[in-house]
Amino acid sequence: MGNILDKFSLKGKVAWITGASYGLGLAYAKAYAEAGAKIVFNDIKQELVDRGYEEYKKLGIDVYGAVCDVTNEEQVQKFVADVKEKIGTIDILVNNAGIIKRIPMHEMSVGEWNAVINVDLTGPFICSKAVLPDMIEKKSGKIINACSMMSEFGRETVSAYAAAKGGLKMLTRNICSEYGQYNIQCNAIGPGYIATPQTAPLREKQPDGSMAPFDRFIRSKTPAQRWGHTEDLMGLAVFLASPASDFINGQVVYIDGGISAYIGQDPANLDESKFADEIEEQPDVKVND
Repeated sequence: MGNILDKFSLKGKVAWITGASYGLGLAYAKAYAEAGAKIVFNDIKQELVDRGYEEYKKLGIDVYGAVCDVTNEEQVQKFVADVKEKIGTIDILVNNAGIIKRIPMHEMSVGEWNAVINVDLTGPFICSKAVLPDMIEKKSGKIINACSMMSEFGRETVSAYAAAKGGLKMLTRNICSEYGQYNIQCNAIGPGYIATPQTAPLREKQPDGSMAPFDRFIRSKTPAQRWGHTEDLMGLAVFLASPASDFINGQVVYIDGGISAYIGQDPANLDESKFADEIEEQPDVKVND
């Protein structure tokens, strides 16, 4: 029996992270590269792919990237075929690409609804469909979907996003049900509220020195009483892509500091003094929630 840490190795594996030019996708790719995987990524525009190459170069990671719209089945099939020819068959797929439109439901057009559903739900279907034949042939594969707190909870102005992420939870379970017999595992990661430059305005002190209302709200609803950090997501991402998770299938794991298990406290009871000296410096990552 080998070292237990060997079970977490991704050495020799080809990992495709969709929309990984920046943001959480880039962070997942960095973690996979450190675990030994070969990284491939796509994005919808050439300028985003170019940005990705620049970011990976800074990190010292050798990657293959190309323009590919995850909602276009022909483009996805071509991308997968190109990767197979140039890099090798895809062992790990992370359906990371996603968008959100914050619009009250009664004001949202069908076109705006469809745009979110197409990227956040149909895209993972198309990409998973494209890699499954090789995974079935090899009798091995990992598919990891980017779920959300909105896979479980409703929230104002995100009807399409919540519907898509709820659907993605069930797609995760169905891929498990249909393809588990081929030693293919499909699971999902559900990030909670992550401290990033994009969410920094939500945590800025008020002119009187008090906590921002939304910062107070999130901390009061989270047993950990803090926002998550990008690094909090990396261990699970590697675990779900590795042999260590071979008997875990169809699960959504929420990395949320316990918020989904907690009814919360009155925000007025939160002790601000506990967070007075807290400094959060996070890399530039994209967070959908």
